[in-house]
Amino acid sequence: MEQNFQTSFIPKKPVIEQRVTPVRSVSALTIISLFILFAVLLGTGGLYFYKVSLEKSIVQMENDLNLARDRFEPSKITELQTLDKRLRDSTEILSKHTAATPIFQALSDITMQTVRYTKFAYETAEGKSGEGSKVGIKMSGIAVGYRSVALQSDLFAKNKNFISPIFSNLTLDPSGNVQFDLEFSVDPAFVNYKKAFLAEN
Repeated sequence: MEQNFQTSFIPKKPVIEQRVTPVRSVSALTIISLFILFAVLLGTGGLYFYKVSLEKSIVQMENDLNLARDRFEPSKITELQTLDKRLRDSTEILSKHTAATPIFQALSDITMQTVRYTKFAYETAEGKSGEGSKVGIKMSGIAVGYRSVALQSDLFAKNKNFISPIFSNLTLDPSGNVQFDLEFSVDPAFVNYKKAFLAEN
C-alpha cells in the first residue's frame, strides 16, 4: 500500500531568526568628554593659525621697517642723534647753572648808604636731587656805627631770598666805624640762570 507524502517547500517557521539588540543609552560623561575634545581641537587649530598669522605679520613689519630705514641717509641719522645729545646736555647744564646777578641786584636794593662792603665771596654746593645748587655767601663790610649794622641786619632778615644772615666779628676801627663779617645762603631758585634769564626777558 502506497502512502502519500505531501511535501511543502514553504517553511512553517522563519528561516532567519531576528535577534533583539539591547539599546545602549549615551551617558552625560561621554557627551561632556566629546565636547571637551572638540573644544580642545578647535582651540589648538585656532592658536596654530593665529601663530602663523602673527609670524607673517612680524616678517611684513620687519620688511617695512627696513624699507623705511633705507629711505633715510644713515649719516643724517647719526648727525641728528649727535645734535639731540648736545641739546639734552645743554639743557641739563642750563638748568643747573647759577647766576650771581640777582644777588648783586638784591644787595644793591637793600644796602643802606651808611654801609659798604669790602669783600665778597660765594661758593656753590650741589643740593639734593631736584633742588639745584646751593649758594653760600661770605662778605665783609664797614658801617657807620652799631645802629647801621642793626638796621642792615633787619633789612637782610626781611629779604626772603637771603637765608639765615649772620653778622659777626663786630669791631671798631680807629675812625669809629664798625667792621663786620656777614654770612648767609641764597635760595637756589633765586640764582637759577634759566629763571633769571626768563625774568629779564
